[in-house]
Amino acid sequence: MKSVFFSLAASAVLLGSLAMAQQDAPQQPPEIVQFQKLEDQWSEAIAKRDQYQLELLMSPILVNISSTGEVTTRNQQIAQLYEKAGPQLASMEQRVVNVRTFEDTAVVDGTYIIKWKVNNQVQEERGIFTHVFQHARGNWICVHAQRTAVVEKVDQKQKSASKKSTAELPFHIPLIHQGAQSSQPAPAPGADSKSP
Repeated sequence: MKSVFFSLAASAVLLGSLAMAQQDAPQQPPEIVQFQKLEDQWSEAIAKRDQYQLELLMSPILVNISSTGEVTTRNQQIAQLYEKAGPQLASMEQRVVNVRTFEDTAVVDGTYIIKWKVNNQVQEERGIFTHVFQHARGNWICVHAQRTAVVEKVDQKQKSASKKSTAELPFHIPLIHQGAQSSQPAPAPGADSKSP
């Protein structure tokens, strides 16, 4: 009887703590939740090569600017789904960071991670994106998309460590005596430093 009571009490405490954790979790604004769903649909449609879903998300007048500066239209984006040559998409993740709406227009900013398979090796691209959506016929459709790849900088500690000299003494001009720090013997008094 005690073990049943103890397991019921432990379950109640666990459920209570989970409920409190859900309440303490920050709630996303409804605009971010709404556009995150659209971005997830976009990522999934590209991964599954779903032409119909992409046509629902992308406007016929879409202008897409890739991270390499290539400008494409909706039809070109959809055609790229079926290309066998070149890099193949392994995964795509987009996270909405900010949404600004102006009447029937929304500007969505976020981050992305795209993984490509090139010659059986996975390459990753990370960056930021801006998508401009227009509200038309009850749906949000993307009219402009731009990606910017983020270049990762080398850690400054690694950079400075690689520049340190391993020499015992700092740079010096040969045949010039530097006092007690010199590795050469001091010249004899009255000796010419130019003679051997």
